[in-house]
Amino acid sequence: MVLVLKKEVVKTNNIEHEDTGKYRQLLVRTLHQCSVKFPDVASTIIPVLMEFLGDTNELAAADVLVFVREAVQRFDHLRPLVISRLLDVFPSIKAMKIHRAALWILGEYCSTTEDIQNVMTLIRQALGEIPIVDDEMKKAAGEVKDDEMQMGGNVQRLVTADGTYATQSAFSTVSVKKQEERPPLRKDMMEGDFFIGAALATTLTKLALKFISLTTDKKRQNSFTAEAMLIMATIIHLGKSGLSEKPITDDDVDRIATCLRVLAERSEMMNEIFNNACRGALSMMLAAKIEEDKAAQEAAEKKVVKVQADDPISFTQLINRADMGPGENLFELTLSQALGMSTKKDGDPIGASKLSKVTQLTGFSDPVYAEAYVNVNQYDIVLDVLIVNQTADTLQNLTLELATLGDLKLVEKPQPLLLAPHDFANIKANIKVASTENGIIFGNIVYDISGAASDRNCVVLSDIHIDIMDYIVPAACTDTEFRQMWAEFEWENKVTVNTNITGLADFLAHVMNCTNMKCLTPEKALSGECGFMAANMYARSIFGEDVLANLSIEKAMHLGKDAPVQGHVRIRAKSQGMALSMGDKINLSQKKSSKPLAA
Repeated sequence: MVLVLKKEVVKTNNIEHEDTGKYRQLLVRTLHQCSVKFPDVASTIIPVLMEFLGDTNELAAADVLVFVREAVQRFDHLRPLVISRLLDVFPSIKAMKIHRAALWILGEYCSTTEDIQNVMTLIRQALGEIPIVDDEMKKAAGEVKDDEMQMGGNVQRLVTADGTYATQSAFSTVSVKKQEERPPLRKDMMEGDFFIGAALATTLTKLALKFISLTTDKKRQNSFTAEAMLIMATIIHLGKSGLSEKPITDDDVDRIATCLRVLAERSEMMNEIFNNACRGALSMMLAAKIEEDKAAQEAAEKKVVKVQADDPISFTQLINRADMGPGENLFELTLSQALGMSTKKDGDPIGASKLSKVTQLTGFSDPVYAEAYVNVNQYDIVLDVLIVNQTADTLQNLTLELATLGDLKLVEKPQPLLLAPHDFANIKANIKVASTENGIIFGNIVYDISGAASDRNCVVLSDIHIDIMDYIVPAACTDTEFRQMWAEFEWENKVTVNTNITGLADFLAHVMNCTNMKCLTPEKALSGECGFMAANMYARSIFGEDVLANLSIEKAMHLGKDAPVQGHVRIRAKSQGMALSMGDKINLSQKKSSKPLAA
């Protein structure tokens, strides 16, 4: 099975399709699970998957890196293979998050002086010429020499035996534009992403502390440490120089400054923290993940007995009609039992839920009275229209004419009827639903009066609004999938909070109740008393359409404890109708829940 999956992964490298990235992601996750359950195959899987770290699809590359991180922690015998392959593919990595995680793995598991020196070489290649500020200012001023411009992107700095650096370059005739492209790590920091600089500082600190413990030559120790400290200092200098699009944050400055101090003092306690405690945290996280997966699997395998083996089976067709209540419909009773529902309730013999779905279409004083029972059954809407002739005339060619607005389609046109004086009739109309959005059904009733020479008479019907909530069901997805869909969906609807609800958690529950969405933010993150709240919600329609929501609310504390909630709800969906319909639903529910505030 692993060989088949490997072939499929290799195939995705040559095929570009809209869903290639998602398919590759599923294959990577499956191979990850295989290697965890059967460690013997991990050595054959890792070299193939490592090629995808340079993939443009960041999610597939992130899954590969999660797999590599777990493999290098669990399987000691595979560490040399993983480090070797990671060093080979490191120059091809494009995404900043993948760079950051790869640096962590290299800094944590490189255990020989040769590997450490190779990592330093790769870091220098990914940063370019240092100091970065001076180099960037020279390029901006056009002071780069011709021989420097002739050197291609494959400039390589190698660490010699005495700890000094020798530069090798291959002559290249690439265009000036190609030569002026910044190295990946420098490019990220010039764009203002200095978090990669803080991660790089931590990696350099780990490598330097390991290099000091592995090497007895003081000159080589000081040379390597000085090189690492120079890189950290030039990152801080770049962040505060104003050359980058965004300045470096105080958190990143503090992190890099801490790493500089650790290398300057070289205490045993810091060596223990940097080189042992981090790996222990990873072990704890992996162990907690195993326990969580095991608990989820046990819960899934646990069978819930809904019907006992010796329970009698009731056949509705064999029930004596005398035992049934008056006016009870045998077909509807059978259908409700098949769907696991009950139309009867205690103290409610005719079912209030059914009456709530009856819509009055005409007035009581109209010649023809009509009302409709709207039965929504996933992809179909069945209108059971009751028509009453309130006149003393015979109505000929009485026709129910319907039209739809939205992704609704009338299946067939109802047939004309002949209605006697004060008689009534039922007409059923089937409507197909194509997508999840608020739909409107409108129309009229036309008829001829027997013996009259006038034109056809017409009674306009009230609109029937189809609720989007009949098609929305709560669903769950991972944080990564949520972020991916949030970036992909192009339609956004921003709804301003306008309510008298004073509790943050109460408003979240209110939004979840009116939109049928599920909160993805853990309960631990929402617990406690705070002046603001941010939560992600997700739902899916029966047609497979996804809808996302981000709730960002706060309380104006200066107005007191009873101040209403303020903020926004941002809704994103693939279709415009879905985003607008969900926003209208939230707005409508706010109006219902809101009451005039006291002056």
